[in-house]
Parts: sequence; C-alpha cells; structure tokens
Amino acid sequence: MLQVNYIKENKQEVIERLAIKNFTDTDIINKIIFLDNNRKEIQKKLDDNLAESKSIAKEIGVLFKTGKTGEANQLKQKTGDLKKMSKELSEQLDKTSKDLKYLLLEVPNIPHLSVPEGNSEEDNKVVFEKGEFPKLKTNALPHWELAKKYDIINFELGSKVTGAGFPFYKNKGARLQRALINFFLDEALKEGYLEYQPPLLINEASGYGTGQLPDKDDQMYHIGIDNFYLIPTAEVPITNIYRDTILKEGDFPIKNVAYSSCFRREAGSYGKDVRGLNRLHQFDKVEIVQIQHPEKSYQTLEEMKEYVSSLLRKLELPFRISILCGGDLSFTSALTYDFEVYSAAQKKWLEVSSVSNFESFQANRMKLRFKDKNGKTKLAHTLNGSALALPRIVAALLENNQSDKGIKIPKVLVDYTGFEIIS
Repeated sequence: MLQVNYIKENKQEVIERLAIKNFTDTDIINKIIFLDNNRKEIQKKLDDNLAESKSIAKEIGVLFKTGKTGEANQLKQKTGDLKKMSKELSEQLDKTSKDLKYLLLEVPNIPHLSVPEGNSEEDNKVVFEKGEFPKLKTNALPHWELAKKYDIINFELGSKVTGAGFPFYKNKGARLQRALINFFLDEALKEGYLEYQPPLLINEASGYGTGQLPDKDDQMYHIGIDNFYLIPTAEVPITNIYRDTILKEGDFPIKNVAYSSCFRREAGSYGKDVRGLNRLHQFDKVEIVQIQHPEKSYQTLEEMKEYVSSLLRKLELPFRISILCGGDLSFTSALTYDFEVYSAAQKKWLEVSSVSNFESFQANRMKLRFKDKNGKTKLAHTLNGSALALPRIVAALLENNQSDKGIKIPKVLVDYTGFEIIS
C-alpha cells in the first residue's frame, strides 16, 4: 500500500509511474487526496471539540465548588451538545478513514524506474541467457507422455480424485519431487536462510498484508465457513510473521526459506499451454523471503537473482532472465526478474521463478517497521523469490534429459534421488 503523504507530495509522478503498469484511474488518486484532507479536517474538529469539552469540565468543577450552581448547569448543557457532536465527528472520521483505506488498497505499487513499458509477457526485456539447448531426436516426447511411459506421474488419477490440475506423483516421480525439495532447502540453508514450515491456510489479514487481497481474491481457494484461504505461495505466511512488528536496524537482513504446497485457482486457464505440469492448481515450491533495510533492498534483489541462477546452473538447465514490463508486473511488485527454463520437447520457455522487490508496499500494509540508529521508525522493505517452483523444473528435466535408455538425473540430484536414471 502506498503512503498517503507520498501520493500527495508526488501526485504527478505517482500518476505517471502507475501508467507504466497500465493503471490510469486518476480519479482514485484525486479521491485519496480529497479523503485524506477531509479526514484531517474532521480530526481537527474532533480534537478541538474534545479539548473544549475537557476545558469546560474543569470550569464546571470550579463553579460547583464556588457555589455557582446555575452557571455550572448551563455549561453542563453545553458539554452534552459537545459530546453529541463528538460522537457524530467520530463516526464521520471512522467512515472517512475506512473509505480512504479501501481506495488505497485498490492502488498498485509504483514500478521501479528500470521497469520497461509494455502490455504483456511479450514486452518483457530479456537481460540474460545461459546454457545450450539439448539436441533431442525427432521423436522426443513431451513430459506428460514421458510421465505415462515411465509411470511416474498420473494426471488421470488426479482428475478422478480431485480434478484437473491436481496430479499424483508416484514411484521415481515422487522421489524426484522429494529430491528437488531437499536440494533447494539445503542450498538455501548454505546461504544463511532460516527454514520454516508454514501453515497452508491463512486468515484474511494475512492476505491483505502481502497484497493477495483484494487483488487476487478470485484466484485463491477460500474456505468460507472459517474465512481462511489456501496459500498461493509460502511468501504469504512467511512475510506475515513480521506483521505489526517493529524491528531493530541490526536485525537486517532477515532471510527465511520455506517449502510448501501452493494452491491457485487460475480461473479461465485452458488450452495447450496448460497441459501436463505447465499449469497446476496445486504444486510444490521452495520460497525465499528477505526483510531488508530500504537502502540495501536492490543490492539484495541482485543477490537473490544470482542465487536462483546458481540453482539452475547446478541443475544443468538452459535458462534466461527477463525484467517484467509494466503490464506483466504484479500488483505488489516494484521490480521483478522472471526466470524461464527451456523445455526442449515443447520447444518453449517455461517460467520457473520470479524474484521481486516490493520495497515498502507490503510493509506499509502490514505495519512492518524498524527503528533506525537515530531511533526514528521507518518502513522496512520486503523481497521474495521462488527457489524454485517444481512443476516446470520437473517438466524441463524430464524432457531435456530423455534418451533411448531413459531419463538421466542431473549429477547434483543423484545423492538425493538415490538413482541416476529413470528407466
């Protein structure tokens, strides 16, 4: 959530930068400024009213003590009117504050100056590409056919038990999943991340805290009877650990990692791009989260980008990195690096990670602050990244490493899987 004072002091800049995200509703910006001015006027009237009531109460006490009962009773009538007015002003203030907050929740984060203009993923800017494309035979199979051939993932069974997008992993497919999870967690621990195993359900406050609500309400699974939400990523529960918290400057950087299942409705997804593991409603992911000092968050973003790159190198996968354009940037992000691996049998790039800096946007929603060396309270910066999301990693590993003998496992995973080939 953007800070009201920043919007008021930089109105034109805010409007111009939000236009990069294709957010052009200037009426909301004007209403926010109007409501905040109105809120301050009501607050002043209420403060003046309460101050006058307090002053009159003291005067009434003096009058009663000196025997001036008539004058005291007249003033008591006035205090009654003031109390009534205070109640009305308090109600106005409450409504205005709620209306202001509602509008602020509708405004996305301002994109970083380096974010390119654009409307979709086609306008993203590729900034790095690494690795050779594997040379497969003309009869190479896509991963959903490989999964059936080697009996390692059962999509039909998942559809029977739950529905499309909820596969069963089995045999060496299940062991490969477990191997990747442990590999990603172990690598994060080596980099100084603290491991958590978070809840898979969050409350509404947590959803608002990291910006999934109200923006992504239609993409989240909601448990109505308890008003809980299934998490779309471990970022949400992990970042919300620090909601309503005041840190010390010496606490930075805070580095957390978590494995979790993730749940996304992905309403409207259909077609060839959602076949097999390309798009699921439930999938596994290892997530890294950092809470950082504002002056160091972009340095940290670069470090997180390099860390994710190192995982893909170790898995021997060809990959590329893009800066997301304004139209493809998430509601909450100021700058995002997207990672894609090349899937040889499908002959396409598959997104496997996004590493983002949210600056103070989430922190302002969560009231996540810190005291600097001068004792001044400031908003922290939050960052997160997939390290990594498993489905498309598995898809690329299966397709890129297939041969007549079977599917070769990358060397770095052999100690985790206990086998070198799926055959």
